[in-house]
Order: sequence, then C-alpha cells, then structure tokens
Amino acid sequence: MFIAFEGGDGAGKTTQIELLRERLAAVGYDVVVTREPGGTELGADIRQVLLHGGDVAPRAEALLFAADRAHHIATVVRPALRRGAIVLQDRYIDSSVAYQGAGRELDPLEIKRLSLWATQDLVPDLTVLLDVTPQDGRRRRGQVHDRLESEQDDFHARVREHYLQLAAAEPGRYLVVDASLPREEIAAIVAERVGRP
Repeated sequence: MFIAFEGGDGAGKTTQIELLRERLAAVGYDVVVTREPGGTELGADIRQVLLHGGDVAPRAEALLFAADRAHHIATVVRPALRRGAIVLQDRYIDSSVAYQGAGRELDPLEIKRLSLWATQDLVPDLTVLLDVTPQDGRRRRGQVHDRLESEQDDFHARVREHYLQLAAAEPGRYLVVDASLPREEIAAIVAERVGRP
C-alpha cells in the first residue's frame, strides 16, 4: 500500500506519518517512511538546492522535483512495494502540481504529466490531504522558513485551493482532514480510512 501525505507547509504531515507508522508497526506491518525531496542521497542534495539554495527558475524547480521523484520511486518506493511494505510518503506528485503548477503559475497538467512520466504512472492508493490555511501554516512554522515556505500568503492560498480541487476531482483516492483538529483526532480519522487498528 502506498499512502502519500500532502498539504501546505505547517499542516502536520510529519507528525501524522509518524503516528500512523507507529500504529501499523505495532501490529506487525513492514512500514517504510520516506519523503520528497530528500528520500535518497541524491534527493538530499536536490532538497538542499530546492529549499535552501538561491533563486531557482520555476521550470528548473519543477524539473528538479521530477528528477528527485524519478530516482526516489525507482530506488526506494517501488522496491518497498514489491516486497509488500506499506509506504508512507511525505509529499508526492500532488505537491508539484500544487506548488509548481498553481503556486508558480505553470500549467498544472504539464507538471502532472511530467511527474507521471518520471514515476512510470505510479499513483498512491490513498492521499491524505491535511488542509491548512496559509495563515495557520505560517503560525505553526514559527520564524524559520525555507525558500518555498517564505513565499507570500497568496502563493500558499493558490497551493491550498489547487490541493482542494485535486481532492474534489478524485474523492475516492483522497482523504481531506482539517489540519486544525487535535493531532490524535486526525490520527484516528486517518487510521479509520486506512482500515488498520
């Protein structure tokens, strides 16, 4: 099973992934936790450039995310799925569609096609969208912001709106959860959808 966690910066993806990992591991599942970018050695280098480097042109940014994704899926995710593991991933294709497509105002369909090509059409079984307003996300992140987090609220508003559009278009694949709920309540909602104790 391949489960992606999506949402704006500060939504609580890392926390919810860890809570689900603990729940699944406690009943004996092989669970792999990973992230994009940064789930491989190459990805860590790309992450440094994307989030902490200097200015990156929007199309170059999209291509770097896609390059990371192609390598990550080929070397981490597909091997884990083949051996029967459950993969919990912090960000996937929808992040590029929302951030580089809507946020950077590139064509979201082109961004999606690029990522599907990079991953040989691998789509998550479930995408958990933790919905957070730009203002709440900024408040949760505190004073430290990476290159994308430091974008203005209108950028993050476009990202959020596009995430919600993606979820509305494929309700069977998405679970949208209000990220302002208590973390234990969110974890229970996610676990119920995943169908594990």
